[in-house]
Amino acid sequence: MQPLDLQQQSARSWFESLRDRICASFEAIEREAGSDATFAYTPWDRIDPSGAPGGGGVRGVMKGKVFEKVGVNVSTVGGTFEGDFAKSIHGAAEDPRFFATGISLVAHMANPHVPAVHMNTRFLVTTKRWFGGGADLNPPIPYAEDTADFHAAMQAACNAHDPAYYPRFKQWADDYFYIPHRGVHRGVGGIFYDHLSTDWDDDFAFTRDVGEAFLSIYPQLVRRRMAMPFDDADRARQLEWRGRYAEFNLVYDRGTLFGLKTGGNIDAILMSLPPLATWS
Repeated sequence: MQPLDLQQQSARSWFESLRDRICASFEAIEREAGSDATFAYTPWDRIDPSGAPGGGGVRGVMKGKVFEKVGVNVSTVGGTFEGDFAKSIHGAAEDPRFFATGISLVAHMANPHVPAVHMNTRFLVTTKRWFGGGADLNPPIPYAEDTADFHAAMQAACNAHDPAYYPRFKQWADDYFYIPHRGVHRGVGGIFYDHLSTDWDDDFAFTRDVGEAFLSIYPQLVRRRMAMPFDDADRARQLEWRGRYAEFNLVYDRGTLFGLKTGGNIDAILMSLPPLATWS
């Protein structure tokens, strides 16, 4: 992989620092619940199809009392897209060389009243440079208060940069996180954006604010619900909902496909899948 330029290194450093803070926050919640669970970190290296070093990343996973399974991954990879896959990537059809760095997080919770969540932000370089990502809430048992507070946090991050961002990116999330064969949305939404390339400094600042908004709001929602009692019916509802989540990630999720097509670490790519799920 080629040496990183200043923009690439800045983005990589931010994603790694955000990972550290999120993991520390989640471990603190486990301590509050009387658990000593911590993240286990597994580095991995990628080999480009050319045979050259292609970067790599670190897979972080914790299984605890509150977080039944949470993965927080960071990666920085580069090289050349293989075959026709380049044609599906913004700016790569004419030149298959690429660089990508980002953070990806999925949390599946022990208590069905605590919403599961997904967050991902990334910076990609082909013949173009852009940011993408977002965050969406996935409660097995939705609460209007949680949905409103999560969306308010995302809207505040958007409004600090462009009032048009939130309605646009909220709709993008609604459209993207949809399971056509089921006719249902994956959760209660959030924001999703891609190919953001207006001004690099502004786009990077917005991407950082999305990460900060997530780190601020999600632990609040976990603490709000993690001690609520639940019964077998609640658990059954959670496990069946997780089946829908798995279907989306395996059939429709572009990040899953990108990781598999670029030779990423299989365990890191599939860490988004729940530890247990059911199909009736």
